[in-house]
Amino acid sequence: MSATMHAVRLHAFGGPGVLTYEEIGRPEPGPGEVLIRVHAAAFNPPDRYARLGYANIPESLRPRLALPHLPGSDVSGVVAALGPGVTEWQVGDEVFGLVRFPSDPGRGGRGYAEYTTSPAGHLARKPASVDHVHAAGVPMAGLTAYQFLFDLIKPRPGDRVLVNGAAGGVGHFAVQLAKDADAHVIGVASGRHAAFLKELAVDEFVDYTAVAAEDVVRDVDHVIDCVGGPGAHRFLAVLKDGGTITPVFLGDYRLEEAARRGIRHVRGQVHSDGRQMGELARLLGEGRLRVGVDSVYPLRDAAGAHERAERGHVQGKIILRVAS
Repeated sequence: MSATMHAVRLHAFGGPGVLTYEEIGRPEPGPGEVLIRVHAAAFNPPDRYARLGYANIPESLRPRLALPHLPGSDVSGVVAALGPGVTEWQVGDEVFGLVRFPSDPGRGGRGYAEYTTSPAGHLARKPASVDHVHAAGVPMAGLTAYQFLFDLIKPRPGDRVLVNGAAGGVGHFAVQLAKDADAHVIGVASGRHAAFLKELAVDEFVDYTAVAAEDVVRDVDHVIDCVGGPGAHRFLAVLKDGGTITPVFLGDYRLEEAARRGIRHVRGQVHSDGRQMGELARLLGEGRLRVGVDSVYPLRDAAGAHERAERGHVQGKIILRVAS
């Protein structure tokens, strides 16, 4: 009998209740891959989009997703076996990473499982000082913040960076990475996150439930908007002419008005990158980056994790604990 494992899959599209905890066959690593014994995985918005059959995307642009589908791209665990040609890892190494994103939405990372495979180059060594639950919260959100800041925006020391949705997954990493780059950081979130963001050393905090950021903030060089939506254009008011606005989600940014003021609308797509994961691992190990964990659910209650995400106002990351 072939080896089996427990995993969470969806056999139909819909609400969190379609996520099914079940026993399936254990995967085998292919050439250039490793098998990971998953200790923790993270919820990310694309997991929800897949669960809904990408109903949020115009039908002509929707990825084809075969059912049953095993979601999850962020994992932290231990190398359990090596595929042909892998020399950079050994069995027993503790690793974490963003797996197969976004190149293979059909196959995906398959992180909601006791075991998964990953291309060896998508992983970094987990710092010994960080447990698997916290490490699993880093890959997609941390790489999004890192790639947006250092591949796209490239802030200079002293630049004023406003992060909207600063307490969320991407936002709290963007705050810390911008601070580490010697930027002046303004965090926008609800008042319940004030203490959390002050612990992350934001230079200014704006409680959007009490005051609109566009009424009190000016002369910003860069906006990282982790919220988007129809009102996103309000952040043009806080930007200097010639500044940049970088959206994580879709929104109405009134591009013609922005262009008249020389404001660049800089978009990007997060992607798997083991080297950059190594940079994040270094910052974690040195204590220069911390992971906010909103809540932790056992793998069998992945539906509960998705329900938590749908209630909103998440502080940091929602994690699935897979192994004790």
